[in-house]
Amino acid sequence: MTRRHAEGPFEVKLNPLPADAGGEDAGIGRMALDKRFHGELEATSVGQMLALHGDEKGSAGYVAIERISGTLHGRSGSFAAQHFGLMDRGDKSLRIDIIPDSGRGELAGIRGHMDIRIEAGGAHFYAIDYRLPDDASS
Repeated sequence: MTRRHAEGPFEVKLNPLPADAGGEDAGIGRMALDKRFHGELEATSVGQMLALHGDEKGSAGYVAIERISGTLHGRSGSFAAQHFGLMDRGDKSLRIDIIPDSGRGELAGIRGHMDIRIEAGGAHFYAIDYRLPDDASS
């Protein structure tokens, strides 16, 4: 099965959302995500993020789900991604998976994962490793 790779820059805007019942007291923050992807993925995304900072400096966690719509290597459609990020006193880990069976249009059946890199100065970059159902014959 052929694995594909796409990468490029993106911009992200985080907009605070009102806390759900109990969320403010629990210290859980809620944000709306608004992204613009460029390069091999020309797309926009919308989503929501929940985050909480730990009691120690540099400790936090977040989860998010976003729907990404546009073209990936020229194929039109959309897919959803799920984020799971942790910081343990400054040590970072992040896992972003494409949600199985969330693909639509020419991206139906997409599977894979995404990595994000943030450079000094704040520039954001993505890298996606994925496969599609018709890749089995490649």
